[in-house]
Amino acid sequence: MVKQVITRSSVSPRIDENVEEHLENHLDKHIKTTYLIMKRILDIIFSLLALVLLCPIFLIIICCIKIDSKGPAFFKQKRIGKNKKEFYILKFRTMRIETPQYIPTDKLNTSNNYITRVGHFLRGSSLDELPQFVNILKGDMTLIGPRPALYNQYDLINERDKYHVNEIKPGLTGWAQVNGRDRLSTKEKAKLDGEYYLKYGVIIDLKCFFKTFYTVIMRDGYVEGAESVKVEPSKNNVKRRSINETSTNGVNSSIDDRAV
Repeated sequence: MVKQVITRSSVSPRIDENVEEHLENHLDKHIKTTYLIMKRILDIIFSLLALVLLCPIFLIIICCIKIDSKGPAFFKQKRIGKNKKEFYILKFRTMRIETPQYIPTDKLNTSNNYITRVGHFLRGSSLDELPQFVNILKGDMTLIGPRPALYNQYDLINERDKYHVNEIKPGLTGWAQVNGRDRLSTKEKAKLDGEYYLKYGVIIDLKCFFKTFYTVIMRDGYVEGAESVKVEPSKNNVKRRSINETSTNGVNSSIDDRAV
């Protein structure tokens, strides 16, 4: 009888620990699932409202772009999404149609000569990003998350792998965007995105959401043509691909604009 009591008392704490650990893991998984569902619902609601309410602004911007320079009002870029799945991001065109394709802005010797007058304003105010509400509605992106990397932005993609950032959906605005933006190096951006991944949840999303207004209004961290992105050959299982994209349905394909 004494032996049975001793055996039970010695095993019981271990059982309690296993049960507690199991409950914690189950609770964490349940909370994460609920959070992702709510995040998606809010993305759909917010993007629908934005697209409806911003229609007049969209029309004004489209007219200004068409009057200012030749070419389509929109353009698309191949980007890296969740789990490195490629998708096309939408933006308002801010550069002339004769701009060399597939070259980041900071690699152009005279980038200002290629950016249109309307383009300077759109880029500085981040209004060129508004069409991405379509990407959010489709599910390619989310409102808050790491900015999607260009498909050939190998240094950033590989750096983000270290922090598991490529495992989550990219966003319209992100933690790196509101904490330095264009002033950050590739490693600094990836590290901040990794910080967001670790803190993934409601609190950091709210912080990022409200800080975005300050960043956009004050143009905090915005530097024209100062992208810290360096396009280079793949080293860590990211294969370089050549693409030949042409204008389709009035949407210009190019990756010569700001990457993040």
